[in-house]
Amino acid sequence: MTRRLNSKKLRTIDPEAAERLSRQIKRSDIYLVLEDVLDTYNIGGFFRLADAIGAKKIYLCGATATPPNSKIRKAAVGTDKFLPWEYKETALAAIADLRQLPGLRVVAVEQCRASIDYRRFNYDLPLAFVFGNETYGLSKIAQKASDAVVEIPMYGINKSLNVMIAAGIVAYFALGRLRPISPRGH
Repeated sequence: MTRRLNSKKLRTIDPEAAERLSRQIKRSDIYLVLEDVLDTYNIGGFFRLADAIGAKKIYLCGATATPPNSKIRKAAVGTDKFLPWEYKETALAAIADLRQLPGLRVVAVEQCRASIDYRRFNYDLPLAFVFGNETYGLSKIAQKASDAVVEIPMYGINKSLNVMIAAGIVAYFALGRLRPISPRGH
């Protein structure tokens, strides 16, 4: 079992120690693709989420900021030191890169006519989630390049959730379907 670090230790760990610990982390074939996510605090939150779910990699695409960035680092609470990431010009380029993995399923998280309730999709590994811009959502091109588009039902007047909240809901739901709960709860 990998040693778990609190936020103070994550923020202050030196790069060499982070690299050594990174090699001990058992990661699943889960990937996150961010297309034009503009809020650096959301980007940092994605690093934290990706680490929490044991994702293998994050793709930062288009206008999405990349490390090193003080706001990303602050929100990531140091998890950006542990998680592999790569910049791609477009989400389409990231998806094309990921398509080299046999059996990969690309799931866009977006509201559109073709979307289905996220609870109705059959998640399987390897799996890539694609998330879009906080204001305009995910591009039609990225949606079409995906195997499925899922959405979180909205019951109030608000049309959508914060992209990080939506990512957490969908990712943990999928993870619950992919990994049985152990007797100790994890």
